[in-house]
Amino acid sequence: MLKRIHTPVLEIAFEEAGTPDGTPVVLLHGFPYDVRAYDGVAARLGARCRVLVPYLRGYGPTRFLSAGTMRSGQQAALAADLLAFLDALGIDRAIVGGYDWGGRAACIVSALWPERVRGLVSVNGYNIQAIARSGEPLDPEAEHRYWYQFYFHSERGRRGLDRNRKELCRLLWRLWSPTWRFSAEEYERTAASFDSPDFVEVVIHSYRHRFGLVPGDPALEEIERRLAVQPEIPVPAVVLEGADDGVAPPAGAAPRFTRLREHEVVPGAGHNLPQEAPEAFATAVLALL
Repeated sequence: MLKRIHTPVLEIAFEEAGTPDGTPVVLLHGFPYDVRAYDGVAARLGARCRVLVPYLRGYGPTRFLSAGTMRSGQQAALAADLLAFLDALGIDRAIVGGYDWGGRAACIVSALWPERVRGLVSVNGYNIQAIARSGEPLDPEAEHRYWYQFYFHSERGRRGLDRNRKELCRLLWRLWSPTWRFSAEEYERTAASFDSPDFVEVVIHSYRHRFGLVPGDPALEEIERRLAVQPEIPVPAVVLEGADDGVAPPAGAAPRFTRLREHEVVPGAGHNLPQEAPEAFATAVLALL
C-alpha cells in the first residue's frame, strides 16, 4: 500500500506491507531502480515483518517540501533521509537493508547510529564512500565499469540523462545484470520513477559529489566529516553479493563489519539483487530477526 509521510525535508512516499505489529524492516533501493525491486522480498517477509520500502529522494512520488532545499544526492543526504524516515514513523529500531544508493544509506545509519539498527543486510558489502580517496585511479577494468559516472561529470552527460533517461537506465540494467531476463513491463514499472522532477539533479549531484567535484549540502557537513574516517559497522550484518554483478563484481571479503553473521555470493544474481534473487535477500533479513 502506498503511503506518504513528512520529514523535515521531504514528503516521502513509501510502500508498506506485512504485519503491522511485526519487526520493522526498511528496504532501500538504488540507482536506477525503485521500490518495485523489493516486491518479491516483501511478499516473503510479510508474515513476520512490517516491511517499509521508501522511494529515495529524486525518485517516484517522493518530493522535496521546499524549492530552496539543495537537490543533493550525496551519501549523507541519503542517510539523513533514512534516519528522518524512522523518526517520522516513530520507529526506534529496525532491520535495514539495501543495495547501491540504498545500501549506502543503510550502512551509514548502521555505522553512525547503531542504536537505531537491529540488523543490516548490505549488498556489495561496505558501501560508505571514501571521498578523500576518490581521485585515486582503479584498475582499467574497474574504470571501464564506471563509465557512466564519468559521463555524468560532464554537461553532456547531464543533458544525456535528462533527454535519454529511460534508454540510458535500461542499458545500465542490462549491463549490470547480464543474466537477468527482465521484461519490458518490469522495466517500465520502475522507469516511471525516473520522471520525478528532481531525478536528474539529484543523480548528477550524487555522482559529482562522490568525486569531490561539487560541494555538498552545508547542513550535512558534520555527517560527511564522520564518514571520512570510514567508520566500522558494529551491528549484526549479512553481506550479499551477486555472482553476475556487472558493475560491482564480488569482492570476496567484507571488511569493517565487526559483527558479520554471513557473507554470501548469490549465484545467478546481478546488481539488482533483491529483484533478481528475492528468496536470498528475504532469507538474509529473516536471519537477523
